[in-house]
Amino acid sequence: MDRVEKDYVFHRDLKKEYPIITHGEGIYLFDDQGKKYLDACSGAVAANLGHGISSIGEAMAEQAKKAGFVHTMRFETPILHQLAEKIGKMAPEFVNKVYFTTGGSEANESAIKLARQYHRDAGKSQKHIVIGRWQSYHGNTMGSLSAGGDVKRRHAYTPNLLNYAHVYSPYCHRCPYGRESSDCVKNQNWTCISDLERTILELGPENVSAFIAEPIVGSQQGAVPPPPGYFEKVRGLCDRFDIVLIIDEVMTGFGRTGTNFATEQLGITPDILTFGKGVSAGYAPLAGMIVHDKLIEGLLENSDGKFMHGFTYSGHPVAVSAGLAALEIYEREAVLENVIEQGAYLLDRLMELKEKHPCIGNVRGRGLLLGIELVKDSKVDLLFKPSEKAAETINTIAMELGAVFYPGTGSIDGMNGEHLIISPPLNSKKQEIDEIVRILDEALTVFEQQLRKDEAYEIAK
Repeated sequence: MDRVEKDYVFHRDLKKEYPIITHGEGIYLFDDQGKKYLDACSGAVAANLGHGISSIGEAMAEQAKKAGFVHTMRFETPILHQLAEKIGKMAPEFVNKVYFTTGGSEANESAIKLARQYHRDAGKSQKHIVIGRWQSYHGNTMGSLSAGGDVKRRHAYTPNLLNYAHVYSPYCHRCPYGRESSDCVKNQNWTCISDLERTILELGPENVSAFIAEPIVGSQQGAVPPPPGYFEKVRGLCDRFDIVLIIDEVMTGFGRTGTNFATEQLGITPDILTFGKGVSAGYAPLAGMIVHDKLIEGLLENSDGKFMHGFTYSGHPVAVSAGLAALEIYEREAVLENVIEQGAYLLDRLMELKEKHPCIGNVRGRGLLLGIELVKDSKVDLLFKPSEKAAETINTIAMELGAVFYPGTGSIDGMNGEHLIISPPLNSKKQEIDEIVRILDEALTVFEQQLRKDEAYEIAK
């Protein structure tokens, strides 16, 4: 096909040919050539229930027949209240009020703006700086991109970004401070925490509005969990300096790590919890934030109850209906129990692959959000160069073999560090986990064989 003449799509990569997916069924996607792909990453860790679930489509169609659009500045719908109640009851105690958006970027943008208004209207107008973490991702709007630490995505827009601050996340396997995690935990002496405190003091606590973090660092580091006690210390600093703590659960929410929200595993209560992806299992653009009572009370007391913000499609009834239908399936099919069981099994299988493949340097994650670090040789800890595109190459091989994973780069410093995320639908079965591991094993074998050939060629030259 001559794309210049016939193709009207502005592709994410204008030089790339994309498979055309015609339909999906369970954990599989099918293209127009009849090829089947095992969706080992739930799209972008979003299709949490797999594909082709007719009941969700039927729920959306029924709502569209009733009211396809309602502008929430003037009206609300029964289904909006039903989903908000269900989500609010799943959230941590005192985090109750649900504000809907259409994507995770909008959810985090909304949280950043709410934190700012909360402080400003309470008479603390200087509080405006958000502190984020390097090698994190919170979205692609200018505000969420400014708060995030995705070096490659930020680079092109540097002149447009807000003057936010960043600290390092606790990537204990490759600690940016050169510490051993066992020493940090044993002595309760955390360089990443002291660095956050130092940053707050240097900026001036009176100028800092919010701190935003993923409970498990997703796409930018490949499912890296925090060490025990880290977020409790973060919570303590935020309380001490009157900083709004935003926990970004866009990727981890709704069962992905084995609990409704990963926050449950941290031992803290956030001021704002953002969500997306899994709330509708990818069937409709739906996301949002859940807000602590103290911020709601602040709006009522200082802002006449009004949040100066909004989107046309906030609380879109058809999208909301998809969310309600998806959450009902989570409950009906006991998805959390399956995540715990299959997540443990997948982790064991990946550890087996680590023993077999020298290009796996580390296996990490929780539930069905797992990642593997890719290295040239784990015995000598030799990293790939960014130009070698190891993660993307392995995923390309895997797609040829019939599975798709979630490749990532820059996990160490924004440029160096390669990883793959393995995050199949939450209702995946044991035999499907085995198929994922089989294809990944084969892809890694092909990749390593090619690597040895390339190295032999370089020596021969």
